[in-house]
Amino acid sequence: MRYLPKSDAEREQMLAEIGAKSIDDLFRVIPEEYRLERDLDVPRQHAESEIIDYFRAAGARYPAKHTSFLGAGAYRHYRPILIDAMVQRGEFLTSYTPYQAEITQGTLQAIFEFQTMIAELTGMDVANASMYDGSTGAAEAVLMAMRVTGRHKAVVARTVHPEYREVLHTYLRYREMPTTEVGYEARTGRVDLAALEADVTEETAAVLVQSPNFFGVIEDIPAIAEIAHRRGALLIVSIAEAVSLGVVRPPVEADIVSMEAQSFGVPLCYGGPYCGVIAAKEQYLRQMPGRLVGQTVDRDGYRGFVLTLSTREQHIRREKATSNICTNQALVALMATIFLTIYGKEGMRELAEHNLAKAHYAMQTLSAQPGVKPLFQGAPFFNEYVLQTEEAPSAWAQRLRSDKIVGGIDLSRWYPELKHSTLWCVTEIMPKERIDTTAHLMAAAPVVA
Repeated sequence: MRYLPKSDAEREQMLAEIGAKSIDDLFRVIPEEYRLERDLDVPRQHAESEIIDYFRAAGARYPAKHTSFLGAGAYRHYRPILIDAMVQRGEFLTSYTPYQAEITQGTLQAIFEFQTMIAELTGMDVANASMYDGSTGAAEAVLMAMRVTGRHKAVVARTVHPEYREVLHTYLRYREMPTTEVGYEARTGRVDLAALEADVTEETAAVLVQSPNFFGVIEDIPAIAEIAHRRGALLIVSIAEAVSLGVVRPPVEADIVSMEAQSFGVPLCYGGPYCGVIAAKEQYLRQMPGRLVGQTVDRDGYRGFVLTLSTREQHIRREKATSNICTNQALVALMATIFLTIYGKEGMRELAEHNLAKAHYAMQTLSAQPGVKPLFQGAPFFNEYVLQTEEAPSAWAQRLRSDKIVGGIDLSRWYPELKHSTLWCVTEIMPKERIDTTAHLMAAAPVVA
């Protein structure tokens, strides 16, 4: 039962406990002019079957869903129905924190498996039990690099998600940790390596880049790592589209990987809750924020799981704490674990290849229309890309909306220099015919006499 109404006897018992004779007596402190003395103007109660019929009829009034080309850090992927069936089991849905290992082995094992799969995907030695989301994970990774190196400067690529950079600014605002932003190459959309070389100094604690970056372009991680490591800085690679790891080479040259795992079976949900990750090389293990579950054996030799490291309220010692994040997204991380288990290694590769093929088809089809061209060329991209149009985005967006299509997001919001440039995303759930329809509408600009 999702809803347990109170019986009349239970109401009378509660009123008696607090010394009230009736409901009216309970609310007597509210002035009479503010009390509702009539029934609410709502339909009366219905049987369960009638409620289902009501919502089916309401849904039938809106049969056509919108086709969305939006991405920018939140991605539409197919969610196997098994995910919801599993996460709604009582031992997962109602459990809070796995402090008592003896009664939470299921949750601890799920987190351990999550950590293992994330470490394999990212090419790192160890991963934590999850963070709040990708943005806080990136910021925590920068603070982690500061603790490891003892330095107090960060160099951040402008190709990192703008909202991730805003969160980082909030984290560093009062920490006296200056941040320098590095631009991108106009032709490729990749980090400007010459500018990065000039900005990374012996005072730099961390270089933060994203790959695939905010433009969807895959960065040259080995070249960036060589620049960072030559000056003794740690390289942090942020990954917003986790499905890319099905085909994109993992950033093994990085020291820390911060990732948003929303693509792994987590619904969009208007922006959250999501599931962030920090994975790193083993030598930085004790500076990792959040929790880490480990495997052990009990006195009888049976395998078991325990919280090996945890940053929690009772452990925090002000400035000596690795983090003030007090929990992890265990239930959301479980969704990701189930998703990865269902797909497996081969399934993840096939899913990523499907995304890659559809995105490239969409880019080629749309950019073949008059007045449309890809902005960045010469570097590979995954399932996002930037298009530049002669026509203002607001004009063609209106034509697309008439056919229930939401086009790419206008980049001038964050990059004023990118006029008439929009970021498009295509995943495996995008039908080919909707891509073709979008191309047709994009080409339907009014002819100027």
